[in-house]
Amino acid sequence: MELRQLRYFMEVAEREHVTEAAEHLHVAQSAISLQIAKLEAELGVTLFERAGRNVKLTPIGRIFLTHVKTAMKAIDYAKEKVDEYLDPEHGTIKIGYPTSLASQLLPSVVSAFRNQHPYVSFHLRQGSYSFLIDAVKNGDINIAFLGPVPAKDTDIDTHILFTEHMSALLPASHRLAGRSSLYISDLRDEDFVLFPKGYVLQQIVVDACRQAGFVPNIKSEGEDMDAIKGLVSAGIGVSLLPDSTFSDTPPRFTVKIPVESPPVRRTVGIIVPRNRELSPSEKSFYQFTKEFFSVLERFQ
Repeated sequence: MELRQLRYFMEVAEREHVTEAAEHLHVAQSAISLQIAKLEAELGVTLFERAGRNVKLTPIGRIFLTHVKTAMKAIDYAKEKVDEYLDPEHGTIKIGYPTSLASQLLPSVVSAFRNQHPYVSFHLRQGSYSFLIDAVKNGDINIAFLGPVPAKDTDIDTHILFTEHMSALLPASHRLAGRSSLYISDLRDEDFVLFPKGYVLQQIVVDACRQAGFVPNIKSEGEDMDAIKGLVSAGIGVSLLPDSTFSDTPPRFTVKIPVESPPVRRTVGIIVPRNRELSPSEKSFYQFTKEFFSVLERFQ
């Protein structure tokens, strides 16, 4: 069984078409067909069956694909480790991040790191809270920024970088727009614009409202920060957003007002796998990030 055969197998399984797989891999179709035939002969099973002009995996083929993906991921990871051991300053760092940390936190720390390590490459992956935790656990990525920092987990190590407040974002024409601060209870009768159910930022706001004695009326939902800010600008409703998601000034036609009581906060941090070693360049970035925010905290 050869790595070449496994890569050909994965490509055909993904595309369900031998010709398309051959074109993508820049090899002859006959070469792919031959190697897969050899693989099937060695295994003693049929991995693909014809489906018109396409092919599809047999039941045992689907099982085999699951394990091949795991094995190839481990092999690719091992090769990355060797490459970075030989030259950590030219390594690749895979980082996951949520939309709420995309505008300021991530660009700031990545830019500062690249000033010191200009030849290190980054592969950035945006995802939901649960997706990023799972991605670190299963090895798709090794580092992820999250807010709030998840509770203790046997599979990941967590480090809190800072704690931040969440403020109310209101349309500029809102009756409370002139206030210097407000209570969550002041928003009892308002329509809310929040992230969809399942997003951790929605849960933080819902929990804060319940603590104040009411359930928020979620009028509209947005899957990214710009969408939520735009809906508030249009007067659709109000929202509560982390302070780090605002630039020096709030979006046009809106006002940002601090929440006095109950205070709404979230931790922001970084997670890494507990049972899998980071590459040299990843270790360097991880340590740099902790020191970077430690310095910021001291000067704030």
